[in-house]
Amino acid sequence: MSTRRLLNRVASASRLSIATLREHELKFHKIGSVDRSAKCDAAETGNPDHFVIGVVFDISESDKPLLDQKEGLGHGYEIKNVSIELSDGTRIEAFTYYATHIDPDLKPFHWYKEHVVRGARENGFPDEYIQVIESIDSVSDPDNARHETELGIYC
Repeated sequence: MSTRRLLNRVASASRLSIATLREHELKFHKIGSVDRSAKCDAAETGNPDHFVIGVVFDISESDKPLLDQKEGLGHGYEIKNVSIELSDGTRIEAFTYYATHIDPDLKPFHWYKEHVVRGARENGFPDEYIQVIESIDSVSDPDNARHETELGIYC
């Protein structure tokens, strides 16, 4: 959700809107393919009371393979098409990555959770939703250099 993090991965990304994905729930349970920590997932629940708030970005078709690689497509994430509701009420089709390798006992690293919280704040998500994200337990990354590199994009 962090615009700066996404732009660090694919330069063509441009923010279109905040959106809501119904019958899904934000989970930190995807097994990180590199560091084995928890990553985000919009987990499908089928429950009409559940929803995930996110950000819709437009990227150039030529950047899609790079984004797929950075996001780990085929390594614990796959793609699915979803119907989302934009902040103005319009419904559109989009794609999202969803987790296929999960472990509900994993916790995200502090820096990863910080990316998610910063994205939620910069995009004006509701305070209650941000508080839910902030309440997720996270752990220190044993690789301090990775922690510094990840959060260094905000300096």
